[in-house]
Amino acid sequence: MPLTNRDELLKLLQARHAAVAITTAEERYALSVVREAAMQSRQSLFVWDCVNGLRDGLVKDGLGFDETREPGGALAWVERHARPDTIFCFVDLAEHLEKDPANRRLFRDVAYKLGDQGDTLILLGYDEPPGFTQDLVTQLDLAFPDEQELEDLVKETVRHHHRNVQPLRTDITGSDLRGIVANLRGLTRDQARQAVVDAIASDQKLDADDVDNVLKHKKRSLAAGGLLEFVEAPTDLDDLGGLSRLKHWLQLRRDADAQKARDFGIEAARGLLLLGVQGAGKSLASKAVATAWRRPLLRLDVGSLYDRFIGESEKRLRGALRQAEMMSPCILWIDEIEKAFAGAAAQSNDGGLSRRMFGSLLTWMQEHREPVFLIATANDVSALPPELLRKGRFDEIFFVDLPGEEARHRIFEIHLKRRKRKSDDFDLDRLVAASDGYSGAEIEQAIVSALYRAFDAGGDITTDTVERALQESPPLSVTRREQIQELRHWAQDRCVPAD
Repeated sequence: MPLTNRDELLKLLQARHAAVAITTAEERYALSVVREAAMQSRQSLFVWDCVNGLRDGLVKDGLGFDETREPGGALAWVERHARPDTIFCFVDLAEHLEKDPANRRLFRDVAYKLGDQGDTLILLGYDEPPGFTQDLVTQLDLAFPDEQELEDLVKETVRHHHRNVQPLRTDITGSDLRGIVANLRGLTRDQARQAVVDAIASDQKLDADDVDNVLKHKKRSLAAGGLLEFVEAPTDLDDLGGLSRLKHWLQLRRDADAQKARDFGIEAARGLLLLGVQGAGKSLASKAVATAWRRPLLRLDVGSLYDRFIGESEKRLRGALRQAEMMSPCILWIDEIEKAFAGAAAQSNDGGLSRRMFGSLLTWMQEHREPVFLIATANDVSALPPELLRKGRFDEIFFVDLPGEEARHRIFEIHLKRRKRKSDDFDLDRLVAASDGYSGAEIEQAIVSALYRAFDAGGDITTDTVERALQESPPLSVTRREQIQELRHWAQDRCVPAD
């Protein structure tokens, strides 16, 4: 049975770590974990913030000690008055340590003294501790709530709303409750609580409809965070033209996470790298995985991870990967990974940030145990760090080329049907021949262009208008012939064709 956050902290306290950092946005929850650990270990607790100063952390609304509102005064007080079996928890101290060299010196002196006594200094806050503390501080990452905690949270939130806000009705089955809990996975406790409140606030009841309402809230919460984004995937693989080898590969591994497969000796698939021509369907291939395995597809916006503050980018990446683990089983998609970690493949002027970020991703790829299947797509193989292409990083590397005749025929059928046109009304063999060298995205744009012209002329699209639209827009296979041939040559003996 996995250890709780309180148990993890207790282990560090019992091991007499001088300083522990808890970096989190869930301040109230983190403080409750610290209080529980203090009571469990029978230790005194003092909590500091810059408004109240140092105060007894086990007494509600305890009064602060004089002259301890300033961080320097508080650290000096701890150095003078610290006694054995005491925990000192400083909230949002990291920023003050960065600004003042005297505070940095005091912090080290206090940490050394507490370490000698067997006591612990806890740094709690949103910001990671400064780099100069690395030799003293042990990081404790708080786990996201598991399913049992989320179920308890849902029930407690409903009870609190019923008693203190407004009476409400509950008409929910055990299956519906499990659906709500599953849709809350990957959210913080505060986010999950707010999702439940939002679901019941509109109609003052909790019922089967709230399974989807909670999911909508979750999507908004992830979008607001800017790191993970829910991506809608087709409901059927028939909605994707071509990719026959990839589809077969996915079909064979669809149930690899099941206990029956593990008993058979099969390890769950961990990831794919999709290389290919721009616009040839790598994004659709990523969606095909989510469709085939019926898992949520999460896109990681690596560009939003990079932050001007030292250490913030790495923290964001770790947080996003942990969040994906808590939402497992799921598909994690990194689009155009070569742009995201371009600085990791060569000398860069970002102070080594890209390489550190890339190293964190590689470590996670190697060590994570939750069923998170990683898909990375790339257009420019020359920009990829060589470590990413090493055998064992991905289960397979597929090359997504421009669609062949059969795939183009299916692509025309799909896009005409989406625009309420019957493919039987078109000479598809003629259009397939005219679209040789075109990507799926270019074929779709030709149909869209033909629709605009037909609407303006007061008619409807025909085989002639679509063919004309193709002829008037040369494909990338013409405008970037040399680059595409080079990519195909590289992939010939290194990748599996997706179609």
